[in-house]
Amino acid sequence: MRFRPKYGSALKWLSPGMHVKRWLLLLFGGITVLSLGAGYILVEVYRTWVFPPIVYYLTLQFIPRGLRGFLFGGVGIAAVVVAVMQLNRSLLSAFLSPGESHLVDIIYRHRHRSRGPKVVAIGGGTGLSTLLRGLKEHTENITAIVTVADDGGSSGRLRRELGVLPPGDFRNCIAALADAESLTTQLFQYRFSEGRGLNGHSFGNLFIAAMAGVTGNFERAILESGRVLAIRGQIFPSTLENVTLCADLGEEEAEGVMRVEGESQIPKAGKPIERVYLVPGGAPAYPGAVKAILDADLIVAGPGSLYTSVLPNLLVPGIVEALRASRALKVYVCNVATQKGETDHFTAGDHIKALEQHVGRLFDHALLNDNLGVPLPSHLTIEIVSPQMHPHQELQVVAADVVDRENPWRHDSRKLAQVLLDLYYKERNEGRGSGSGREGD
Repeated sequence: MRFRPKYGSALKWLSPGMHVKRWLLLLFGGITVLSLGAGYILVEVYRTWVFPPIVYYLTLQFIPRGLRGFLFGGVGIAAVVVAVMQLNRSLLSAFLSPGESHLVDIIYRHRHRSRGPKVVAIGGGTGLSTLLRGLKEHTENITAIVTVADDGGSSGRLRRELGVLPPGDFRNCIAALADAESLTTQLFQYRFSEGRGLNGHSFGNLFIAAMAGVTGNFERAILESGRVLAIRGQIFPSTLENVTLCADLGEEEAEGVMRVEGESQIPKAGKPIERVYLVPGGAPAYPGAVKAILDADLIVAGPGSLYTSVLPNLLVPGIVEALRASRALKVYVCNVATQKGETDHFTAGDHIKALEQHVGRLFDHALLNDNLGVPLPSHLTIEIVSPQMHPHQELQVVAADVVDRENPWRHDSRKLAQVLLDLYYKERNEGRGSGSGREGD
């Protein structure tokens, strides 16, 4: 169970895991020894020197000796506490963000998150960055595993022209995991709207591509880009192979199967998707992603485009094998709304059926939205996903209101993260999760 103190900021210094109490005790011990030494000297001076009458009143000698000790001790402790607090504030004021006046709150949040569960989030696109934005408030032990099949927009152009992996989803994850929504984060997400050659590119994509050239490889570029924005967690590709996402689409006429190449082309075809697959097949999984999955306490796939964000990661054989071997709690997060060209008229059961047809049963739970009454903009040809499941689907269903009120076709990052963490702690406390149990120990 997570530790949530209900007392003021001052007492947070004494919270478990703050790594402060030992140094406070050392400070107290040092002051005590120092006071003892000073006491010996003062006693010697008091016995050998003759003081003027004013000293009698300044040292309160008209008060019993024991009471004098308590008074001087109290004043001394108060002076030490005030001095240390003000010294910390003066020294650290240059490093605190605006509005962060309480150092203890900053340290407490950092210690709290550092003991959070190891969470692996699998996906791509807007859905993955939404999830990460919520998770970073609960834990810093986050690993995002991102699809590399994107071939549209700025990412596709850089992929074709420079031969780098598509940086767009990585850029979004870096921005989502950034320590603060700072000007640097806004700069990273800035997209050029004019200029020959620049139009359509985002600064972050160009930065990552340049960093790949400077560092010599893409994974090093992602690491260094994350350091620039001080992200909470790490971001890995599912594979370093230059893969293409392909799809077999069902025809309304009995003319066989239509095959489409390219992640960006699949939704445009407007036909039911029979299956998706990667070319070349058998792409090796990125070792860091495999290790993160095997070490995880909680693994989350989605939200995100079922066929073009979630499944491309799961189609990498090494990722699936690691998921099957992992003892973590595994949750599939179903989208709030259907997606035109991919999941038109899909229920939650249809999403899970498509997932299991491609990779078998990998997940223990399915998280579904149960707020079905939110209005959708009339210009969007989508609908809220019904939580209806198919008969004999064995996943344990968790239903909750996870809708973003401002964008009701998407998840709310805070709601989503809270439901997932509540589920994790519930399963761990009931003995069904594998969790390390680090937070709150």
